[in-house]
Amino acid sequence: MRYTRLNKVCAGLCAVVTVLTAAGCSSSDSSSSVSDSSVNEVLSSTAEVDNVTYDTSVKASDLETGFDEQFSSKISFEEGSVTAGEGVTVTGTTATITAAGTYLVYGSCGNGRIVVDAGKKTEVRLVLSGLDLTCADNAPIYAASGSKLIITLAEGTENKLTDGSEYVLSDSESNVDAALFSKADLTINGSGSLTVKANYKHGIVSKDALVIAGGKITVDSASTALTGKDSVKILDGELDITAGTNGIKSSNSEDASLGFVSISGGNIKIVSGGDGIQAESSLMIEGGEFDITSGGGSANASSSGREDMWGSMGGNRGGNGFGGGDMTPPDGDMSLPDDFSMPDGQMPDDFSFPDGDFPGGMQGGDMRGGRGGMRGGMRDDMQGGFENTAFTVSDDTAAFELTAATSDDSSTSSKALKAGGSVVISGGTFTIDSSDDSVHSNGSVNISGGKLTALSGDDGIHADEDVLISGSAQVDIQKSYEGIEGNTITISGGDTKVTASDDGLNASAGSSDSAGGFGGGFGGISEGVYLKITGGTLTVNASGDGLDSNGDFYMEGGTVYVSGPTNGGNGALDYGERCTATVTGGTLVACGAVGMEEGFDASGSTQYSFLHNLASTVSGGTELTVTDSKGNVLLAFTPEKSFQSVVFTSPDLKDGETYTITAGSLTETVTLNGISTSNSTGMSMGGFGGGNQRGGWR
Repeated sequence: MRYTRLNKVCAGLCAVVTVLTAAGCSSSDSSSSVSDSSVNEVLSSTAEVDNVTYDTSVKASDLETGFDEQFSSKISFEEGSVTAGEGVTVTGTTATITAAGTYLVYGSCGNGRIVVDAGKKTEVRLVLSGLDLTCADNAPIYAASGSKLIITLAEGTENKLTDGSEYVLSDSESNVDAALFSKADLTINGSGSLTVKANYKHGIVSKDALVIAGGKITVDSASTALTGKDSVKILDGELDITAGTNGIKSSNSEDASLGFVSISGGNIKIVSGGDGIQAESSLMIEGGEFDITSGGGSANASSSGREDMWGSMGGNRGGNGFGGGDMTPPDGDMSLPDDFSMPDGQMPDDFSFPDGDFPGGMQGGDMRGGRGGMRGGMRDDMQGGFENTAFTVSDDTAAFELTAATSDDSSTSSKALKAGGSVVISGGTFTIDSSDDSVHSNGSVNISGGKLTALSGDDGIHADEDVLISGSAQVDIQKSYEGIEGNTITISGGDTKVTASDDGLNASAGSSDSAGGFGGGFGGISEGVYLKITGGTLTVNASGDGLDSNGDFYMEGGTVYVSGPTNGGNGALDYGERCTATVTGGTLVACGAVGMEEGFDASGSTQYSFLHNLASTVSGGTELTVTDSKGNVLLAFTPEKSFQSVVFTSPDLKDGETYTITAGSLTETVTLNGISTSNSTGMSMGGFGGGNQRGGWR
């Protein structure tokens, strides 16, 4: 993924706004034309993401808020009548603008309209200066033609647009579905306020580009609040959005260079039934303040069904049969009993176990609790295939019940930040509470700056391709199902905190993990999947795997703290079967349960590490220290969850040295006898796995 920003908007915008707003409402003609070189900088702004160049520029007229009242045509609304100047025709309470120019609009009308029909290549500016306009059966403002409609909210004025719950449309208006609807480019600027109450469908729609450059804009819409089909560009302003479906949306899917959302400033609050901000292509944010609640928030979690999917599979180490962590039968065989039954219709017709046996010799215990059981197969490798799955055991009879999943198209998406392409965040402050993913990309997610705080009912950050966190980024995922998920995950900088009810970080290729068949093809490898940490600080509190890669794991730098899991069916570190976990730099401590614990591989590692299982479990909140033979403290860490297994690596570790581990009343020693030292006897199972493919059912 490559992201390049040329001729940044911010510096030029500040200079332009200063020049323009100083003129105010009484500016002369000369003050209305802007030729400062800083404007040219704004005009040439572009962004390149994934080798696609997006035109994020705005024109000088988009930023111009000055106007000369003396040379503006006036439109005055009253109940039952409209008074208008040059360039306007009036029919009843409908004012139709037929010529380019600036129009000063004010007054109140309970059933009136403004129609802009000035020709294809014209630019019309409406200066709203105390307008309260309601249209019972159509859009109060409708731009039928023109190259651009600019709405300037006059300083110190309050303006309001309201539509009815049903529209009566002529043939030429058949696609009109918003209280403020423009077939041309649409810009809103100024320092006044605009309230849009959209009872029919959408609030503000441009069928081309939508630019928000200022104003206090409040939208309450039955459906989407703000739509720019080709693009949405937000430079400044205060937006307060309540939307039945999406908050902000760009929807052009026909041109790869369109359908994007670009935000460089402003204060944006969104409460949406669907997605908060949705871009058909890329979503690019380099500044602004964001407060987004989507789908009722994380309390209305979209993943609750998946969390309960394998609830009957336990997660308590050492349980019996299918219920617990230890799945090894006395003779090491996992042959199915003669009366093993799968009720008709509950499994695919062609599903079978070779010779009646579970493949891989399911030994050692990884029947993960929650969605952990068969996680890779059910979610990563068979996405969209099954949901609401139940697995039950009675004596020696087991049964699966699989229900066909509902496709994403038939359910409401309720993500906070969503892009069909990539999500690129280089600045801004985000407070997110989402029922679905907080940040979601069908491409990649690249966060290099800004501060993001998120509560998610599903993934905190999800990318179908790559997740990259770098630079000065501050990411705090305070609640999630899985914290961060992507085909590859690379953390090279910033400060990242993750709390997850399942995996903290999960590098997974999703459906491409599968080598065929149920559960990822019984032993397939996730090609090209990896988790890499080269810098920054990462803190993870997870109930599933702490750091989970369905492929390789590379620890090359930075500082990592992992708390959890507390059940033996998960590991603080987990990587793919026939894959590798190497450490060449940085400091990492991962504290979890005994059962599925893993450490670093000796092959490929250049920095010393150890995996040590303590004699007993230590309660969460107990400080863990590692000291060398001279009493120097190499590590002081207080895990949030109870733990018995400790993985530790540091540049300070040396071969042949003895180190003391202290945790509460426990004091034990470790002597390094090679690049990777371990007293663990776990991880001896074969590979029935799903996406994770590292033994047991994952």
